[in-house]
Amino acid sequence: MSKLVIGLTGGIGSGKTTITNYFVELGVEIIDADIIAREVVTVSSPALKAIAHHFGNDYLLADGQLNRALLRSRIFSNKADKTWLNNLLHPLIRSNIVKQTKEAKSTYCILVAPLLIENDLLELIDRVLIVDVSETTQISRTLQRDCSSEQEVKAIIASQTSRESRAKVADDIINNDDSSLSEIKTAVLSLDKKYLALTKMV
Repeated sequence: MSKLVIGLTGGIGSGKTTITNYFVELGVEIIDADIIAREVVTVSSPALKAIAHHFGNDYLLADGQLNRALLRSRIFSNKADKTWLNNLLHPLIRSNIVKQTKEAKSTYCILVAPLLIENDLLELIDRVLIVDVSETTQISRTLQRDCSSEQEVKAIIASQTSRESRAKVADDIINNDDSSLSEIKTAVLSLDKKYLALTKMV
């Protein structure tokens, strides 16, 4: 079991994946909340059956998988449906996160969770690492990466915790606005040394 659990988060388009991959290269185990969220609604899972029962079979694709685009569109504009879905999925996701962090074998592990703060996951971790960028950077990167409109990206940003609120809970921050890949890697190496030192104090 890891001696330290680091929670890594940041807004859409901040570069969480790039930074996570550098930690992977250092042998750090990663628990990815997004992957867990997909796993709990796999074909024929109890959660997916509950979703189909509640919203209708239109929310399943022909191969039995969840129609994520349709569901996302529905809950984004309907607060009651979003609450119902969160009440179904969050306990499942949370229990899987706890299980995986307990099973992690690297000296410290990292929980990557875009909604770390919004979904009240702070009590499951020991430190918070924020990947910070400006809203302008978030928009430009996301538009390059996804088939989304600027209006959609701005709506997603508005639905996430603000940059200022993230900074308030941060123990460590990597600014990924104009940093080169070598600068980011250097920052990760520095944090790795820091986290390893902290594990010796636990």
